[in-house]
Amino acid sequence: MTVRCVQRYTMSRKSAFFLAACAAAIVAVLACNGPSRQASAKTAVVETDTDSHLEHATFSMGCFWHSEEIFLELKGVKNALPGYAGGTEPNPSYDLVSTGSTRYAESVDVAFDPSEISYHTLLEVFFREHDPTTADRQGPDEGPQYRSAIFYRTPEQRSEAEQYISEIAGRYYAPIVTQVAPLTKFWRAEDYHLRYFRNHPDQPYIVSVTTPEVEKFRHDFPQLLKN
Repeated sequence: MTVRCVQRYTMSRKSAFFLAACAAAIVAVLACNGPSRQASAKTAVVETDTDSHLEHATFSMGCFWHSEEIFLELKGVKNALPGYAGGTEPNPSYDLVSTGSTRYAESVDVAFDPSEISYHTLLEVFFREHDPTTADRQGPDEGPQYRSAIFYRTPEQRSEAEQYISEIAGRYYAPIVTQVAPLTKFWRAEDYHLRYFRNHPDQPYIVSVTTPEVEKFRHDFPQLLKN
């Protein structure tokens, strides 16, 4: 939805480039015939698949439009859903989370087959495709809803995430600030966010921010991509 871009750039410290993108977004808003901003019914999602062989991982790495697409393109990932994790308010909406006044983070719930892709590989992709050293910010997106976070579902996921962080910490110029916390509940985002990258390729934020992120991922991990 085009309005989202306006919100994102308004919340950030803008460069001249992003001011120009925002101006284009405002024009698009005026002509927009896209989905309503009214929140559609949401479901509290813990397990999104009935296949008992699948496992789930939940990550926050900035905008869920590109994190959803990145994980969807991995071999062994059967589904990825955008949503909200880390907060306490029931039935959170996009409008509420976007204020930055909650502890919810834009997140993605990843359903994967561990016989095809490991949790360790998901962690590798997660850390490679965002900056884990910036607190409450990814690129132009600023606020606690864009923080770096891993919401673990099992003690094994927690242990593996913490061990991985300790192994890669020396590769960064600043301390890793990624939150590692238990998943209490994952709330699926409003329906219009689902597959947003694929459904709105010409939206200004998608063009200027999301597409470069996805293209970088494809360049970084060609061996992991689905055919």
